[in-house]
Amino acid sequence: MVKLYGKDLQLMAARARLLAVDAVHTAASGHPGGSLSCMDIMTALYFNELNIDPSNPRWEDRDRFVLSKGHCTPALYSVLALRGFFPIEELKLFRSIKGHMSGHPDMRHVPGVDMSTGSLGQGLSTAVGMALAAKLRNKSHRCYAVCGDGEMEEGQIWEAVMAAAKWHLDNLCVFVDVNGLQIDGRTADVMPTEPLDKKFEAFNWNVIKINGHDFEQIFSALNSARSFKGKPTVILAATVKGKGVSFMENQAGWHGKAPNDEQFAQAKAELEAKIKELEGN
Repeated sequence: MVKLYGKDLQLMAARARLLAVDAVHTAASGHPGGSLSCMDIMTALYFNELNIDPSNPRWEDRDRFVLSKGHCTPALYSVLALRGFFPIEELKLFRSIKGHMSGHPDMRHVPGVDMSTGSLGQGLSTAVGMALAAKLRNKSHRCYAVCGDGEMEEGQIWEAVMAAAKWHLDNLCVFVDVNGLQIDGRTADVMPTEPLDKKFEAFNWNVIKINGHDFEQIFSALNSARSFKGKPTVILAATVKGKGVSFMENQAGWHGKAPNDEQFAQAKAELEAKIKELEGN
């Protein structure tokens, strides 16, 4: 099993960010902002936490992952490619009619995708179902999901949250990517969801709050979630939308917009500089 730490994880996340922005630019379509904000979480999961086998994507005893905020495939596909599920070159066909990588996760055509998602709120319900199925079948694998903080506005999220608590799904770990922004602006203005910690606690979940760009905090939270018994765990990860590209950071306008050639050149230069910096240390 591949396990990366420290600078190696930071380097992998930077490479994944470059691939994600490149894919969105090539397609002239996609969602860079939320993909960049959750990239450190995705990198930590796929290069350290998940028990998976890229040579056998449907291995029955693998850990399951559901990207509930399904529009952020630039993050998922980039990490899957770097993890070896398919050639990196295939990212060039992201959102292309000539390819098989649609703008939302496709479990039928993309190796490593455990659930097709896109309609916000539904992915978490699926993850709950996966975790419950594992419990009923006495399986030891774990189930993980990543949701957006804007997604917390969906009523189906809280139905899933209730069900997970009812069935004591301590094999379920959910990250909420709390970047504070969604397509129409600040989450606090569109439909306030805070305090998320108190809400999840009231629904009988184990709650952990972290900096979603700090790998030590991510791993500490994952270790705590794995050892906690009797309740599902939610990790509320404070992040920066557009993380790693200066002009995208904390800008709601980059929720679902592709960079033009000039903007991509700047983003590429910034990310390549970060990669070079990390390779030199």
